[in-house]
Amino acid sequence: MKVLQERFVSYPKAKKVLEEREKEGELSYEQKSSLEHLRKFSKVEDDEKIAGELKGIEKLREDLVVKIINNLPKTAEEVKVLFQKDVIDLSDDDTAKIIEITKKY
Repeated sequence: MKVLQERFVSYPKAKKVLEEREKEGELSYEQKSSLEHLRKFSKVEDDEKIAGELKGIEKLREDLVVKIINNLPKTAEEVKVLFQKDVIDLSDDDTAKIIEITKKY
């Protein structure tokens, strides 16, 4: 199999894809397990709206936006934990904006 494209996908988007595939036919064991996990832990229904708001913060790359959507941090410490392996210099204002956005969802 050849990989044509690689991109980051949020939990809600992955959940939608697997639910559509489930309607079309039987899922593999891995797909069923993934869908069950996503149904339990996907916290947002409409990820496009929150993604649009987060993309307004200039320093956030697509992978970081997806990481925020998947985890919905509520405190500055949670944001720092999410980004501890990434080389990104978020100001206190940017962190506050992220928290303000995620608290809405």
